[in-house]
Amino acid sequence: MASIIVLMALVDADYWFRYVDVGCQGRISDGGVFKNTKLYKKLEEKSMKVPPPSILQVPYSFKVPYVIMADKAFALNEYTMKPFHGEPARGSQERIFNYRLSQARRVVENAFGILSSVFRVLRKPMLLEPKTATKIVLATIHLHNYLRKKPNTRSLYTPPGSLDSETNEELRPGTWRNESAPTSLLPIPSIPRRAGNHAQEIRTHLANHFVTNGEIPWQNRY
Repeated sequence: MASIIVLMALVDADYWFRYVDVGCQGRISDGGVFKNTKLYKKLEEKSMKVPPPSILQVPYSFKVPYVIMADKAFALNEYTMKPFHGEPARGSQERIFNYRLSQARRVVENAFGILSSVFRVLRKPMLLEPKTATKIVLATIHLHNYLRKKPNTRSLYTPPGSLDSETNEELRPGTWRNESAPTSLLPIPSIPRRAGNHAQEIRTHLANHFVTNGEIPWQNRY
């Protein structure tokens, strides 16, 4: 019987994989996989040396912590922001928040897209033992980060047009999207969870910020 190996990754704004956990087996939820990582434990213990919460700008008084941008499969808490549930009404601050969150999360999607389009071993099932497959996946992550590190290798690895770009309201899809989705990537179920009050306050504050001081002109059209 084939084994499913999960790759859990944290990606920064420069398409670098900053944290990865490879090898968790079984089709459990993304949130369940996350809770079994060292990253989760350190965040819960507050031992990551994350900068303290701060005010976004004057005239706010509410302090916002640094957070991870996640999809609906994860739990909403003080260090993880996820979209509002359902399909919020057009023009509402909840819908605008979801759009702005998706803008940030597109970086993660592009990092995975480039990774699988270049290292094509990731595009189909590996007929290998789980331990060996895990080493191969980790090797591709290290190579990705190495090739993104210096300008000369970065321009070869991700030439202009290979990544999504957005100018005002126009989204230009990256060339990696021209390929069909890898058969080795399987959907992982989402398990809804009740969020704490403070986490909801943080998300509401950010949603309000995106329709006031942090507004971008074209967001109401999405």
